[in-house]
Amino acid sequence: MTTGTTWSRAWRERLLGRMPGPLAEEIDIFETQMELRRQGRIDEKLFAESRLRRGIYGQRYDNGQRHDGVRTQTLSFPCGELTKGTQTVWDAPGMMRIKLPLGRVSAEQIELMADLAEEYADSILHVTTRQDIQLHFVHIEDTPALMRRLAAVGITTREACGNSVRNVTTCQFAGVCGGAPFDPTPYAHALTYFLLGHKDTQDFGRKLKVAFSGCRDEACGLLNIHDLGLLTVVRDGRRGFEVYVGGGLGSVPRPALLLTDFCTEQELLPLSQAICRVFARHGEKAKRNKARLKFLVEKLGIDEFRRLVFEERAVLPPEDRWTSYLGDLGAFDEAPLRPASTLEGDHGPVFAAWRATNVRPQAQPGYVTATVRLPLGDMTSWQARGLADLARRFTGDHIRLTIEQNVVFRWVAEGDLPAFHQGLEALGVADAGAGTVVDVVSCPGTDTCKLGISSSRGLGSVLQARLAAKADALHPDVRKLHIKASGCFNSCGQHHVADIGFLGVSRNVGGRRVAHFQLVVGGEWTNNGGAYGLAIGAYPSKNVPAVVDRLTSLWIAEREGSERFQAFVGRVGRARVKEALEDLTRIPPYHEDPSFYTDWGDAREYTVGDMGVGECAGEVVSSTQFGLADAEREAFQAQLALERGDAFAAATLSVQAMYSAVKALIRLQFFDVKEDADSLAAEFRARLHDTGLFRDPFMGDKFAQFFFKVHEEPPAAGVARDEAHRQIEEATLFIEAAHACYDRMQEHGRAN
Repeated sequence: MTTGTTWSRAWRERLLGRMPGPLAEEIDIFETQMELRRQGRIDEKLFAESRLRRGIYGQRYDNGQRHDGVRTQTLSFPCGELTKGTQTVWDAPGMMRIKLPLGRVSAEQIELMADLAEEYADSILHVTTRQDIQLHFVHIEDTPALMRRLAAVGITTREACGNSVRNVTTCQFAGVCGGAPFDPTPYAHALTYFLLGHKDTQDFGRKLKVAFSGCRDEACGLLNIHDLGLLTVVRDGRRGFEVYVGGGLGSVPRPALLLTDFCTEQELLPLSQAICRVFARHGEKAKRNKARLKFLVEKLGIDEFRRLVFEERAVLPPEDRWTSYLGDLGAFDEAPLRPASTLEGDHGPVFAAWRATNVRPQAQPGYVTATVRLPLGDMTSWQARGLADLARRFTGDHIRLTIEQNVVFRWVAEGDLPAFHQGLEALGVADAGAGTVVDVVSCPGTDTCKLGISSSRGLGSVLQARLAAKADALHPDVRKLHIKASGCFNSCGQHHVADIGFLGVSRNVGGRRVAHFQLVVGGEWTNNGGAYGLAIGAYPSKNVPAVVDRLTSLWIAEREGSERFQAFVGRVGRARVKEALEDLTRIPPYHEDPSFYTDWGDAREYTVGDMGVGECAGEVVSSTQFGLADAEREAFQAQLALERGDAFAAATLSVQAMYSAVKALIRLQFFDVKEDADSLAAEFRARLHDTGLFRDPFMGDKFAQFFFKVHEEPPAAGVARDEAHRQIEEATLFIEAAHACYDRMQEHGRAN
């Protein structure tokens, strides 16, 4: 049998001279690390970070066998235990993330990735919300060969994952939209390769995400959700950037804060370097759940963080690269492949519908951008090759991936649109609706992610199909909404900034687990992700399509004039929204409708409990679930208080909700617990925290620390609105952790 090592060496010999020297050397080093790990001479923790920094992730996978039939050898991913002799069994395929700065990609690169998807993965190229490409079901032994072939076309996977500067993103319309003061593309490219592998970016406690935006009011780069966000501005005829820091979604989102209102183009790289140095020196290292930049900014305060950054900038050793690229900004100017032209004649209703949603004029007369909508970000290797052919025919290498998991072709001559659309139809990727309600964004969820709780991709697929089937009947303003789904609280699907967002959770119903999604409303996609929504309740996964239908109907029926969805929710209040959806929280007994006990896209039962029907057990379950329901009610009341402008009441109610959840769990072991705060905190620590029962398998003590923090420092009068908003987020997550703890305790009890 041909081994991965043999394949990799063969590719190394074939590609000598085509790979840039530094990339080739990095891959050689990683291949050596793989061999040392096989021999047990490198610790798994160190090797794990090494492979992550090269874009290699583990993934959820059922049977450990390769999908494509190329090999059926059982291999493990990540490295498993050593077997007898020299052979290592690495038994579960993983994922390779391919870093594409700014989402820019050429026809040659697309074709190469299509080849890799067929030869090493499952023939699917997945576009992510960070403008990357991911290949799933890749064996780690194949990754050096895969990386060498990418390097030969100018792509590196270095720092696509891990505690590093992740892929730098920017608007797919940068330079052709006409709404920005200047094109951020050359600056984003320069910063990408300046920070890539830089010595000051190698000692982070967690990842750092960077985005550029040309426009303030559009979604563009979503600056508000990034660790480092850069907005193009011109002052007194000089180019520069507003610099924002400390944004992020994840379990508890934080909005980015303004570091400086004008950073000159000459200062862009050194100021970013100084920010990285402050993050590396002062950021959390031991507690990963507190290690993002947003927590450092919050801990220090923006004024102190700013002082440290500019203090660091003042002592930086000068580097030529800070400004050397400024003399060649024109290197990123794009020239059209075909002459400008205008569209004439009627080309039918299908073309017209596609043009209305997927095509937008460029600032350059006679040219347009055309968006190819990829359902859930997926395209087959065959489709990818077809798109490369269309690029060579119509646009050249002016292709960009988008944060909404689509592909944009720039510089399409307007008169070529009918022929271009025909080409898309032949490939099966000519769907209309890009950027509309049918263009649902989803993270991988339970399909491949180890953290997935509910099937966000399954839900996204169902919502896309159902909304597309009745698109013509939808109100025009409903069609403009954005729906995003995440399989867990980490917000990889960016549900916090959607008009309608969903995050996966689970519930125990009659001894069986049922997939649910929390409904998140109040988020804002425009203004660079200008506002974060809050979860108002959990709904069984199978009822989510009905939730969307009823929610949008409520908005259209009760809004005032042309009131936007976010403003409507703010005016009528979350209580009205929750009331309208209340019946959709109910779940029929298993014997009446077992479909509720499966998740979308998976015929298997989501979870089957084997708990008996004894009265004592039944009473315990009922009591705890009532207590957790009380906690959810109080957390929702906290949201209503925040809507009224009473931040202190909101913070106080959210803390009360956490105590209610604690009391509900403690009573599983000690029913007569005293209900004062100190007693509850002491019993929680002794019975649930110190015993490890409350410890989350992935997040550790993070959620418990939310509770301990507010117990030690309860909300005080005068609490700020943003702090109350954050407290509600933490309470919501704590309650979800309490549900998960309850499920684990029940399972442990049944096992014993």
